[in-house]
Amino acid sequence: MRYLSTRGAPERPTFGEILLAGLAPDGGLFLPERYPVVDASTLASWRSTLADQGYAALAAEVLGLFIDDIPTPDLRQLCEDAYTADAFAGTDIVPVSKVDGLWLGHLSEGPTAAFKDLAMQLLGHLFEYQLARTGTELNILGATSGDTGSAAEYAMRGRRGIRVFMLTPAGRMTPFQQAQMFSIDDPAIVNVAVDGVFDDCQDLVKAVAGDAAFKQRHRLGAVNSINWARLVAQVVYYVACWLRVTAADDEQVDFCVPTGNFGNIMAGHIAREMGVPIRSLVLATNENNVLDEFFRTGVYRVRAAAETLATSSPSMDISKASNFERFVFDLLGRDADRVRELFAVRLPVDGFFDLSGTPEFAGLRARFGFVSGSSSHADRVAQIRRLWDAEGVLVDPHTADGVKVAGEFVSDGVPMIVLETALPVKFAETIVEAIGREPERPSRFDGIEALPRHVVDLPNDADALKALISSVVDAVR
Repeated sequence: MRYLSTRGAPERPTFGEILLAGLAPDGGLFLPERYPVVDASTLASWRSTLADQGYAALAAEVLGLFIDDIPTPDLRQLCEDAYTADAFAGTDIVPVSKVDGLWLGHLSEGPTAAFKDLAMQLLGHLFEYQLARTGTELNILGATSGDTGSAAEYAMRGRRGIRVFMLTPAGRMTPFQQAQMFSIDDPAIVNVAVDGVFDDCQDLVKAVAGDAAFKQRHRLGAVNSINWARLVAQVVYYVACWLRVTAADDEQVDFCVPTGNFGNIMAGHIAREMGVPIRSLVLATNENNVLDEFFRTGVYRVRAAAETLATSSPSMDISKASNFERFVFDLLGRDADRVRELFAVRLPVDGFFDLSGTPEFAGLRARFGFVSGSSSHADRVAQIRRLWDAEGVLVDPHTADGVKVAGEFVSDGVPMIVLETALPVKFAETIVEAIGREPERPSRFDGIEALPRHVVDLPNDADALKALISSVVDAVR
């Protein structure tokens, strides 16, 4: 299996060569030269694997289609080490439940109570394995709008040869999300609060990573969903959810996915391209509806920082979807020249591009199964209250976005699976508004808001970020 860049770089690296890299050298994103396609016998085999051996074994089989430069026994062991009952609050990793005519895929039982744990826990083991094989170290540079940061830090702390620099938009996360990250007391974990919004943090990461000399000198890597390994690990839970709600290997399902950065739903797109029987991918956004606007109109228009709204589903307060380029690459028939023109030329200059008149956009729904919708704060509160009153089920605001949008596309006879994004405890203020009481708090999080904070305030400036990274790395050399 070889990988290519969405912007046409001639190199065709292996999985091991891109694992620590993040962006491709030309600024594009890595994808496989081709998606592996599975047949009915493979799907049947996966059903048996999940039932008899569990999620870790399924993960090893799915990931083995994309990773052929890690020996099969090693990959199996890495998955076993990542997906343990201790880490995920039980042996039934990624359970599902039926709620109000929908299925919920429960992805948030990991160490930081967010779906990001399902990829990050594996990524930590993969990074450590590859660094040991190559005898090198890695400085991870990432940005988070809420949950990626804590999931990455919990997965990477204590691992040999790894330091983490995680950018957050100052004041934009919930108190609980901030406490999860800033309470970590580890010199290899550096939290950075940037004077700006998430898109500013993401732009800083790309600016610093785009300095090839600096990146090489400081051995920078990525854990955001621009990292292919992170994305492919998420494909596994689409397979697991499909298996758990179906009885036949040709039975179709729909998925509704709350997303701001397009990484979560991009994994669903990959699963569908592989041949997993997914009929529709329903994209749900909040008031920052850049992605919904594209799938309705064909216009992709990024927003300025001042236009990015602070909402009650803050992990989706994103106006530049860093994974979207991967989907556009597939949409345009993998034409790297057109993708490079859109993302490297037109978008930086014009702030938007328009595919509405193209045959590719005209055939998007039929070819790729995408539909979309958005929700408001009032919608989220209403959905949280409705599910609590009617079913005794409590969901977080992002999942509530998904439930609301999913209701617009439910079809009789086709299961609709809404992917849960986080446990409600991370968004207590909105939960209290909706149901008048605090959400249940797992005991492992008791008192974290009172712990000392470890965070560096930084202006929205790439040179300042480079200086910080250099000072930390040089101090330990």
